[in-house]
Amino acid sequence: MTYACPLRCVHCYSESGRRPARRLDRAELLRVADALVSLRPAGVALSGGEPLLVPGIVEVAARIGRAGIPVALYTSGWTLRPEQVDDLARVFARISVSVDGATAAVHDRVRGRAGSFDRAMAALALLDAAETPVPFGIDFVAVRSNFHQLEQLCTDVAPRFPRLGQLWLGAAVPSGLASRAGFAEHELLTDEQARAMGGAELPARLRSLAPATVGVGTSDNLTLQMHPDHVANGTAFRAMQIEPDGEVRAMAIYEGTVGNIRTEDPMVLWNRAVARWSDPFVTATLGPVRTMRDWAHAARRIDYHFGSAQVRARIDNRPQFALPLLEVAR
Repeated sequence: MTYACPLRCVHCYSESGRRPARRLDRAELLRVADALVSLRPAGVALSGGEPLLVPGIVEVAARIGRAGIPVALYTSGWTLRPEQVDDLARVFARISVSVDGATAAVHDRVRGRAGSFDRAMAALALLDAAETPVPFGIDFVAVRSNFHQLEQLCTDVAPRFPRLGQLWLGAAVPSGLASRAGFAEHELLTDEQARAMGGAELPARLRSLAPATVGVGTSDNLTLQMHPDHVANGTAFRAMQIEPDGEVRAMAIYEGTVGNIRTEDPMVLWNRAVARWSDPFVTATLGPVRTMRDWAHAARRIDYHFGSAQVRARIDNRPQFALPLLEVAR
């Protein structure tokens, strides 16, 4: 919904907080909502940047929800205020708070902002105490520097919130800043760690450590890769990702759009996106991918090939990867 964000996550897929917000006004947001409803999707997720910075987010979610389509919210929790909680609980089928560490030291380092862990915990506490109950959970992006805290998230963080329903732990994917040269070598999970995220043993162990009322899931997120084999067997990630200005990405984690949902038929855009999945350049680039490092290299090639001149300039100007110094919370 916006690229505005108070955080500076080291892996940010959308480079939010580092580029223009590109946020639509109320009328345009509602137009996009109506276009989404016309597609009759299984569900809609609102994210960012920080979607709670967008005025009218409740109205947009309510518009989609009235059509019988469940709407999920993904937030860092940084801006969540007590007076917002009941309105959010009324219109969202699920709220996920991003938590990328079991301690402030690790979470704040990944999220690039001192105090972000405490803000996330405060947001979870507000949801836990809401008068209007809403299913809520934690969304954890696993990188090398927080992988060692998966178990601690289950034993130390999850029990703090009796109504917490879900821990979803997914491997970081090479998208946006996480596709930078150097990130794969230092922060994307090792191939062994990624296999563990997609296996059976690790989630079983984590489930045994978490409260019995909390569902625990892990993923290597390979469905997002759009590998030709996954496209052929129907396991690729089938979703329409819409940029804050209405531009529609052909594939969720890669640059390259196929038109704008504000001005074009949504089904035409969907069909263009599906066609991109089997584009000869895409299949030739992703077909040989076998490792996380291969995937990062392929992502950079796809982004540069299908990205606009503006996108290529942004890619060229990305800083070399380094764990950031924390910005002091204000």
